[in-house]
Amino acid sequence: MEGHLVMSKKERQRLLVLSRVRDQDMTIKQAAKVLDMSYRQTRRNYKRFVEEGDAGLVHKSRGKASGRSLDPALKKTVLDLCRGKYAGFGPTLAAEKLFEEDALVVDHETLRRWLISNGQWQRRRKRSTYRARRIPKAHFGELVQMDGSHHLWFEDRSDESCLMNMVDDATKTTLSLMDKEETTEIAMRLLWAWIERYGIPGALYVDKKTVFVTSREPTLEEQLAGEEPLTQFGRACDKLGIEIICANSPQAKGRVERNHGVYQDRLVKEYRLKGTSDIESANELLANGFVDKLNAKFCVSPADPKDYHRKIGKTKLEAVFCTEFKRTIGNDFTVCFLGRIFQITKQSHLPPAKTKLVVQVRLDGSIHLVHQGREIEFIEIKKHVEPMPVPPKEGARKYNTPGIPSPNHPWRRQWKKKPLVGAAQ
Repeated sequence: MEGHLVMSKKERQRLLVLSRVRDQDMTIKQAAKVLDMSYRQTRRNYKRFVEEGDAGLVHKSRGKASGRSLDPALKKTVLDLCRGKYAGFGPTLAAEKLFEEDALVVDHETLRRWLISNGQWQRRRKRSTYRARRIPKAHFGELVQMDGSHHLWFEDRSDESCLMNMVDDATKTTLSLMDKEETTEIAMRLLWAWIERYGIPGALYVDKKTVFVTSREPTLEEQLAGEEPLTQFGRACDKLGIEIICANSPQAKGRVERNHGVYQDRLVKEYRLKGTSDIESANELLANGFVDKLNAKFCVSPADPKDYHRKIGKTKLEAVFCTEFKRTIGNDFTVCFLGRIFQITKQSHLPPAKTKLVVQVRLDGSIHLVHQGREIEFIEIKKHVEPMPVPPKEGARKYNTPGIPSPNHPWRRQWKKKPLVGAAQ
């Protein structure tokens, strides 16, 4: 046979073995064993090799069009539409539109191969992000995950609300509170409740929401003190010695994310049975047994029984879980805050004027002044109210109106030149 002959690796191997059979260096039975074929198939291949030569070992379908191939005219029409009318469409969507709009039936995988071979589509590989498995912490309280879940907790009985949830990394112990939004106040209240029940945890694992961390630049005062900018929640955790660790993805804090699913399944149905449709009733149900039942059902024993929670001691949590603002004491020992004036009363430890103190707004709404860790006694005073101007009486001359001289006023008399003293008569 003239020209070039294209053979696969398997066909070349058969050529070498059957050539040895032709040269009587090997029997067909031995060739069948080497080629891992049956005796009858080896004999048929050898017969074609003897009759047709090397070309007899090449697959007969090679180079021929498939019997199931589509019409080339259809292929051209489809590619023209994908270049014009459906430009930028993916193979799946384009196949759907071709069937719906143009009555052209093309499988999306066939269209994908056509587009790739014609240079109209680039294969996009979806590589999964590498995530190393993190071993759960061994101690209760060593790491607690915290996150909020926005959901229709009351179904169609009320608007969407947020469930703030805390889950221990070692034991799956959970505690939660419901509010309208994921705010600093609800985060503080939940952490306060956790501390009162279990103690102060070692670290919190949270996302990068502004409730927990801030991206602002440090102020000049913070730079001079060598401090990092903190949110109000971060400042409260810093006072308690709780480390805040930020997760870079939802999968990193998967324990609390999966726990959201448990609440969304069980808590929603519990609210439906109870007819709950407001935040106050929802929190009462959580506190009166629902969370305890979840913990009894899903909690596990930690790898190490040692509890890493720290005791509260003499720490006043109401002075920790609050919002703080720095203000300057005036010369008259007053402090201005949000349009209100607070007068510092005379006391034994009176802070100097022109120094800074901290205004604390606690969760119950009360305001406290703190200077160097000590509370300052004060009273709130009303702003000085300017007296209303008295309207002038009728006929009275206004001060800003110039007076008109009377007819006999000296200014109206004719001026006479006086003679000079000692002048000649």
